[in-house]
Amino acid sequence: MANHTLSDRTLALAGVFQAAGLVQQVATRGSADQGAVETSLGSLFQTDPPSTEAVYGGAAGVRVGLQWLRQHLAEASSPHKAQVVKYVIGVLHLERRLSRHPEMLQRIGEAIAAARRQRAHFPGNHSNVVANFAACYSDTLSTLTPRIIVTGEHGHLSNPEVANAVRALLLAAVRSAVLWRQCGGNRWQLLLGRRELLAEAQRLSGRG
Repeated sequence: MANHTLSDRTLALAGVFQAAGLVQQVATRGSADQGAVETSLGSLFQTDPPSTEAVYGGAAGVRVGLQWLRQHLAEASSPHKAQVVKYVIGVLHLERRLSRHPEMLQRIGEAIAAARRQRAHFPGNHSNVVANFAACYSDTLSTLTPRIIVTGEHGHLSNPEVANAVRALLLAAVRSAVLWRQCGGNRWQLLLGRRELLAEAQRLSGRG
């Protein structure tokens, strides 16, 4: 992909917010918007996309993420939104650390290839595929510091399927963070370009 635009960066950032927000939902409720979960996990299979939109199946695929991004940029904070933003910041830091570990990137690529083979037999959000992504996160990204600490209801987080979903969604969040950087995104744009990001997120939400 070349000639990245503000639209590309906004979609990628919405992808980060969507996966981070889904982590919060799963950790506190034990479940989340399944359509959004399928899109976020599906983005992991998009290793050579023709466009940023193709990673998510269009702007509609990150509708939930665009909503959370708009709330972050335009509205006052709340404990729930602050937690999502905390995950987003952690993911962006984690992606920068990952970029310094090419051997880890290779291991993640191999895990995604294995999950792709699984998808020939199971849906992309099948528990076996999710468990593969979760194991990949545990073996790679969770070993980097500082680790992302997920808070929620203990009754949910102690459920192995919920814990797997949280780890798989964190892996998806990092995938979108990689895309955000590839599209020219950086932390200064989050600080100084909020108005432009908000306007573009609103425009894309109208399309979704």
